[in-house]
Amino acid sequence: MSVILIAGETGQQGVTQQTLELVTAARSLAGDGGEVIAVFTGAQDAVAPALPADSVYLLKHEALGEKDSGTFDAATDVLSALASELDPDIILFARTDRGSVVAPRLAMRLRSAFARDCVAAAWDAGDVIVTRPVHGGNANARFRLAGKGPCVVMFRPGAHDAGAHDAGAHDPASSTTSSPELRNFDPAPHIRESRSKLLRTGQEQKEGVRLEDAEVVVSGGRGLGGPEPFTQLAELADLLGGAVGASRAACDAGWIDHSHQVGLTGKSVSPRLYLSFGISGASQHMAGCSSSRNIVAVNTDADASIFGDARFGVVGDWEKVLPAFISAVRDIS
Repeated sequence: MSVILIAGETGQQGVTQQTLELVTAARSLAGDGGEVIAVFTGAQDAVAPALPADSVYLLKHEALGEKDSGTFDAATDVLSALASELDPDIILFARTDRGSVVAPRLAMRLRSAFARDCVAAAWDAGDVIVTRPVHGGNANARFRLAGKGPCVVMFRPGAHDAGAHDAGAHDPASSTTSSPELRNFDPAPHIRESRSKLLRTGQEQKEGVRLEDAEVVVSGGRGLGGPEPFTQLAELADLLGGAVGASRAACDAGWIDHSHQVGLTGKSVSPRLYLSFGISGASQHMAGCSSSRNIVAVNTDADASIFGDARFGVVGDWEKVLPAFISAVRDIS
């Protein structure tokens, strides 16, 4: 029987979308009769009933902070101790700011294999086979994680469907769902004296949908020529209930904040619809949006590489296409 441990996270709306995606991945790996266990450090009690896992640990300690915003050192200490006790087969993280720091530290502490930015994982002859993009997202490579101890796998956001399971926890013995079992674990004895000190935490105040969670992303690039067009992109995104993205060139030029950057050195998104205006489609940018369900590209260059990835393309000037697009969306909304 496989035991899959999920390092969960919470946000202002409770359990994050990325954590629910990890549950989908964990269910697939656990198979029939397997167990999915989620652990939250500093999480609120209210997250447990809504999480479709078999059991949940809600670990609280002043060093872990509130709402899962605890220090990375303390989180590593506690997860390491819990993993040693549970002896899971695989530990799953989402590629978030927290996961990107804690996951490799945990793998080092456990002396186990580690794979980052994965889009798929499966069993093969007792080993875990992971798939991850390489060469700037132009190809996928498969890696075998062999060795003793639980392997640590960090998934790219959007790699799995967060809605592929029921709202309750899966009961392997029946077809029904139930609330997960709440388990106890005292983190205090395992937290070491931290080498870093948390001085202050802050929550970015943003209106609308988070870029990583958006079902629709409207992105602009160098071809827009300046910051003003991003106001129109924001208008279109608002009409579609989506978020605004951008290429690195647009962010580096100061036209829009880097928090909107999509790409290899920015954020990875997997919306149902990715609308791009004035983006050429360099591999570094496509690495962040190639898993989008549908890509629509608008560019004056008929030879732009983004048309090779787009389901629909318009060869034309954004100054004519974008206003017409906004008008059409207004008419049908």
